[in-house]
Amino acid sequence: MDFMVKDDILSKLLRGLLAEGWADSRLAIPEDAASKRHLLRTLMNIRPPWPARPGLIELQDRWLAEEREGVAVAEPYRLPSIREAFGAGVTPFRDHLVLWKGDITTLAADAVVNAANSKLLGCFVPHHRCIDNAIHSAAGIQLRLECHEQMQKQGHDEPAGQAKITPGYNLPARHVIHTVGPVIYDGVTERDERLLAACYKSCLEVAAQHPDIKTVAFCCISTGEFRFPKGLAARTATRAVGDWLAGPARRLERIIFNVFTQEDYETYAALFRTG
Repeated sequence: MDFMVKDDILSKLLRGLLAEGWADSRLAIPEDAASKRHLLRTLMNIRPPWPARPGLIELQDRWLAEEREGVAVAEPYRLPSIREAFGAGVTPFRDHLVLWKGDITTLAADAVVNAANSKLLGCFVPHHRCIDNAIHSAAGIQLRLECHEQMQKQGHDEPAGQAKITPGYNLPARHVIHTVGPVIYDGVTERDERLLAACYKSCLEVAAQHPDIKTVAFCCISTGEFRFPKGLAARTATRAVGDWLAGPARRLERIIFNVFTQEDYETYAALFRTG
């Protein structure tokens, strides 16, 4: 798309968001494209779950579609399985498991898992580097609206260890499965480990209830802001997924452990090399 046309869409989208009346009235639309993009991400992060004004969603979707142009999308079945990447081992279901280092918002899995907070509305901190912020920013404001509707019906915060599913909206993934992991304060307890395992199993149970879901991608639940130790989290995650796959409900074809840092990759790779 021509730069001027794309810039015009961005400017109209910013004006539409500012016209909703919830943002600081002193905010002005900057001149350069980079600053406009920065402001858009800020506004999307802090926007309350209010119904959108007519035309705003369509304008946002058009903008996000243009932003995705040229971005490489990862296809689950083209990613090497654990067996292909690390060879034979005692870890069960090696043909069904994948370890992938990359941006989960560019993964065309049938469902991606979001490590949510108990409000389930996404991260309101502008440009925060958590997975919750990244997924909501890429999906669009519809995701917060959908989560808000589900939480209003529920009437209370989301407990740790459970899961809810929503559409993926502007993500390559068709669905997002939201789960709240345990928060670690003074050390990991047995209950924390059980809750983290429950997150993985609950997400898989939700996925198994939808016939169109064959591939699921997990982020590293609770290891960021919630401070679960990464090594123990990886062991808990792989054990929980293996236990679930061994059960009667196994129907998923590929389960992806998605990591973003090399440290996290090596943590999981060590388990699959030795297991």
